Order: sequence, then structure tokens, then C-alpha cells
Amino acid sequence: MSIGLIALLDDIAGLAKVAAASVDDIAGQAAKAGAKAAGVVIDDAAVTPRYVVGFDATRELPIVKKIAIGSLRNKLLFLLPAALLMSLFAPWAITPLLMIGGAYLCFEGTEKVFEAIMPHHAPGGDVQTLAIDPKTMEDDKVASAIKTDFILSAEIMAITLAAIPDGPFVTRAIVLAVVAIGITVIVYGGVALIVKADDVGLALAKSDRKSPWGRFKATFGRLLVLGMPYFLRVLGVVGTAAMIWVGGGIVVHGLAEYGLPQIEHMIEAAATLAARAVPVLSGAMTWIVTAAGAGVLGLLLGAALVPVASFIVVPVWARLRGKKPAASPPH
Repeated sequence: MSIGLIALLDDIAGLAKVAAASVDDIAGQAAKAGAKAAGVVIDDAAVTPRYVVGFDATRELPIVKKIAIGSLRNKLLFLLPAALLMSLFAPWAITPLLMIGGAYLCFEGTEKVFEAIMPHHAPGGDVQTLAIDPKTMEDDKVASAIKTDFILSAEIMAITLAAIPDGPFVTRAIVLAVVAIGITVIVYGGVALIVKADDVGLALAKSDRKSPWGRFKATFGRLLVLGMPYFLRVLGVVGTAAMIWVGGGIVVHGLAEYGLPQIEHMIEAAATLAARAVPVLSGAMTWIVTAAGAGVLGLLLGAALVPVASFIVVPVWARLRGKKPAASPPH
């Protein structure tokens, strides 16, 4: 009886080791796959704060919460099952879809660059109803944010799926779910901190300045309030750059998979030369040159897609939806 109990305990210990190894494996795969999608995550965090601009401070966190729930729904209910089904029945479609998503990122990032260099307004401007219900306005903003999130989340899930090594179906599903939940928490937790930072700064700025600690809090609060607009601008620039270099990198890698590795080899060769030129910062130089090379291609691709989208895709889409394409503005 005691021998049987010892054998049972050994079996349980063995199962526990296997389970622990599986958990470690899942955590490791999730971390690596999530890191691959870092560029899109940065853009997601940079884009979202604009959806709470103009609302009362008491509505900022509830709006972020609604968008976060919508983002989780996008990832877990729609994109995760679609990604898993694709990996089972159409794995050949993953690379083309990744490249399409990468091209879209290049297009959107380049469009933002063009807007910054040559600001212009859509024909007729942004026409909004003047007497609009705040609840309706909030719902519209949340719906718009969730739609934008769907595109970015689709790219995150596709990048994650491509980064997960072949393995059991359940493991792949768990890794995708862990990445989906983890990235959503990181992005929207960060967004919540960003949108409330000015309120925190104002509260700190009112601290009693009689003590050194009080003076420190008041000074820090003022710096926080003054610095947040600049931080948001920098975040926007980083998000735009991330879209372009991540999108360009996806396209470069996809072209290599389809037998056109020349661009990827050129970027790798340039990164190797840069690393050798500055051996102390070899890792940083490799990353900078690789991202810059992917960014240049992404910018060129985006520049080529902007007129295609403006003069072909948008009018066709408007006609399919039964809307008359907007007329060109008078000169």
C-alpha cells in the first residue's frame, strides 16, 4: 500500500513538472510573440487617447474601460478563433494576410506623415451635428475606437500567430489568449494612466508647500501638467514611426518568403556593417539600421498606396455602400 502511494506521489510530481514546464513554455512563447507585435502595440497606445479628448474628466476612465472591453471582445471572440482556424485549414494564407496588414500599417503611417508635412482637410471639413447628445457622442467615439482597434488587433494576432512555433492546438490557443489579454491590459492600462496624468498633476500641484516633500509634489505636479502635451506628441510620433517600420518589416519578410530576399539581405548587410563600426553598441546599431531599412521601404510603399486609396479604394467603397463619392474641393 505504501509503495503504491509513493508511486502515485511520484506520478503526481511528474505531472506537476510537466505542467510547470508547459506553463513556462506558454509564458515564454507569449512573451516572444508579444514582443514581435510591440510596434503595433505602441501605435495602439498612441492612437487611443485621442478618443477621450473633449469629454468630461469623469467620463475618461469609463470610456477607456468600454474600449478595452471591446478590444478584448475583438481579440478573444472573433480574431483568436479566426486565427486558429486559419492555422489549421489555411496556413498558407497567414503570410499574405500579414503582408496586407503590413501594407495597411505603412499606408496609415505614411498618411499621418503627409498630414503633418502638408496639413489639409477633407472636402467640406468634418461636419458634425451641433446639438448632439453627449451619450450619443460618447457611443460614437467608443464605436470608432473599437473599429480602429479591430484592425490593429488583427495585425497583433496575426503577428503573434506567425511567431508561435508549431505545437499542440491547445498550447497555441492559450498563447494567443495570453497575448491578447496581456497586450490589452498593457495598452489600456497605459492609456488610462496617460489620460488621467494631467488630473494627477493638478492634484499634486495643489499640495501644501510648507514642507520639502510638499514642495516636491507641487513641483512634480506642475511639471506633469506642463509635460503631458509634449509627451502625447512624442508618443504620436513614435506610434507613427512604429507603424511604418513594423509594416515595412512585415512586407520585407513576406517578400523573402516568396522568393524575393534581396531587400531583406541588403538591410541585414547594412545592419551588420553598422554593428561592426560601433562594436560597443552592436545590438543597438543592428536594431536601429534594421528598423530604419524597414521604415524606408514602408514609407515608399505607403507613399505608393496613398493615391491608390484616395482615388480608387475610397470611391469604390463609397459606391458599394451606396454613397456618392465626395467631390474634389474647389481650387
